[in-house]
Amino acid sequence: MAQVIAHVTMSLDGFMAGPDVGTAFPMGRGGESLHQWIFDGSSEVDAAAVRRQFALTGAVLLGRRTFDVGVDVWGDTPYPVPCFVLTHRPEPVRSARSGTFTFVHTGLSDAVEQAIAAAGERAVTLMGADVVQQVLRAGLLDEIHLQLAPMLLGGGRRLFEHLGTGHIALEQLASEKSPHVTHLRYRVVK
Repeated sequence: MAQVIAHVTMSLDGFMAGPDVGTAFPMGRGGESLHQWIFDGSSEVDAAAVRRQFALTGAVLLGRRTFDVGVDVWGDTPYPVPCFVLTHRPEPVRSARSGTFTFVHTGLSDAVEQAIAAAGERAVTLMGADVVQQVLRAGLLDEIHLQLAPMLLGGGRRLFEHLGTGHIALEQLASEKSPHVTHLRYRVVK
């Protein structure tokens, strides 16, 4: 069965997007700087992490807000695989050049099940803080692939906000550093 993975870049102060996320600033003000490691091209460690994530991803589960602010920027699906949008506002399946967007309004468990079925032997990659938090709270997250960027955004959308007060144990699987980010991989202990 496919693993469910949160693949996220985060600032040292815990933000995965800057303030004022919207269509004008899809990553929030200053948030695009979090992802410079992907486009820089000067680090083989970073390039290998990008290749690994694309090779792992068989389906994507994202939130409606992430879809709304990202779809025009991407101009396609964020990965060349089926994408499932968790939403309260359903709409018909939307085809893109590299995959489809299926809008799931029947709940988190159903969205995760559909994404797992579509991923086959590969993983489901989560996108969006709300989706990551919901999947983690529901005990459905298998791994966290975290890129820790050496910056302080000072505000925006935190990755690990709204998780409650329960303890969540993680087992470190790997860490690699580049000049741009530190790549950390954790397994969620269940």
